[in-house]
Amino acid sequence: MTHLTIASTRTHRLFTGVTMTAIALLLAGCGNSESQDKGAGKGGAGGAGRGPTTVGYVVVQPTSAAMVTELAARTSAYESSDVRPQVNGIIRRRFFTEGSLVKRGQPLYEIDPRLYRAAANEAQANLQSARANQEALRIQAERYRPLAAIEAVSKQEYTNAIASARQATASVAQTSAALETARINLKFTTVPAPITGRIGRSLFTVGALVSASQTDPLAQIQRLDPMFVDIQQSAADMLSLRRSLSQNGIVPTTAQVRLKLEDGSDYGQTGSVEFSEALVNTETGTVTLRARIPNPQGILLPGMFVRASFAQAINERAFLVPQEALSRDAKGNATVMLVGQNGKTVQKPVTAARTQGRYWVVTTGLNPGDKIITQGLNNLRPGAQVKAVPANSPQVVKPPQQGKDGQQQGASQSKAG
Repeated sequence: MTHLTIASTRTHRLFTGVTMTAIALLLAGCGNSESQDKGAGKGGAGGAGRGPTTVGYVVVQPTSAAMVTELAARTSAYESSDVRPQVNGIIRRRFFTEGSLVKRGQPLYEIDPRLYRAAANEAQANLQSARANQEALRIQAERYRPLAAIEAVSKQEYTNAIASARQATASVAQTSAALETARINLKFTTVPAPITGRIGRSLFTVGALVSASQTDPLAQIQRLDPMFVDIQQSAADMLSLRRSLSQNGIVPTTAQVRLKLEDGSDYGQTGSVEFSEALVNTETGTVTLRARIPNPQGILLPGMFVRASFAQAINERAFLVPQEALSRDAKGNATVMLVGQNGKTVQKPVTAARTQGRYWVVTTGLNPGDKIITQGLNNLRPGAQVKAVPANSPQVVKPPQQGKDGQQQGASQSKAG
């Protein structure tokens, strides 16, 4: 029992000593912190000793900026034609491969020509008969002429002979026209390609009966190079654009069209706007603008949805502001920070509805020669005193100098924030 009591007493003393030591160290640390805070306060913490913040600025001047519009569009074939029969009959042969490229005038189908060949032969025979009859009546009228002069035949007989000769001439013209019609119908038994382009699937097979009055075409041909792009623009936007032309430095321009495909990739070729329709769609309230664009690779197909971007006008009094210099408040209003008089910052609202490359296109709110801060904007407030230098200026670092107190002082001069 005596040994246990002694051990317990020693443990209690050791614990008490460790506790007191920890409390003393904690108090000493607090004292050092307070002394350091006081020393920092005397030295001017928080940037008071560093002077004004260095910021980089750019000087803006009015320039020409294209008013680019991006709208939904849909592609359509440059030329499209239905292959239709012009005579009735049974299809005997097909001369093309579905999906291939066909040339204008190339034979595509053959309709049974036997009936039309027989009709042409009959018309040819009728023409020969009419010509023979014409010749006989002409000779008869010539023979009656001297006889009528000596009154060997009556004048009425001579008049009838002349009339019969003229009727024979008219009959020759009629049968000649009938022969031409029969030959045309015979030619129509071979159905040619009306345009050059890529032909689709055949809707009728060999052995099918077709007629000139049927509603369904035999096939369809589409010319895919170049292609039309039908762009839908709201009538309100077009009206606003027309009102703004020749005002505020906005002038019209030739619209070069660029496309963005459905997968988000850019289409490499560029085109131009051909015309704008002179009517508004009553269902959608839009106006259709048609552009023509090359399609040598066959990437564009009729009916594809694309995004078309093009410039309808040029603003000659716009300002191009780097995107990093513009910020927006909680309401979405755009603002920039300027270097004002006496080196103090000024926050100014601007109008920036679109971008051009890495710049915002600012249409109102700026004046020529404004110094817009682009660097050192973090935690920068309006009215703050700053040291403004041109943006992206190199930083000049001076070598260390020996101070009066015997310590080296490193002086650096920053020209860009």
